[in-house]
Amino acid sequence: QVQLVESGGDLVQPGGSLRLTCLISGIATASLLGWYRQAPGNQRELVAGFGSGGWITYADSVKGRFYISRDDGKNTMYLQMNSLKSEDTGVYYCNINYNGVDYWGKGTLVTVSS
Repeated sequence: QVQLVESGGDLVQPGGSLRLTCLISGIATASLLGWYRQAPGNQRELVAGFGSGGWITYADSVKGRFYISRDDGKNTMYLQMNSLKSEDTGVYYCNINYNGVDYWGKGTLVTVSS
């Protein structure tokens, strides 16, 4: 059974940093995986992700501030978020696409506010 568990969300002041962690279990490795977020009243959007060819993509709004990484030995994916802004507030979800099926975690809340 594939399970994704996010952690690391918190209340942080503008300009601060957070690192989110996604622990993946039930599979050996996945090529397509990433982080999404959903702000109140908005649709879920891709923040950063790995593609099947090893490429990495970022939403324009986070380029230069957020960095995605993975440790396949630990079945873990990370999202380092720097220079946080109020518009980064939302629930952040870990996602993998494995054998054509999307799997999601329950999310972790990031609140950027003074």
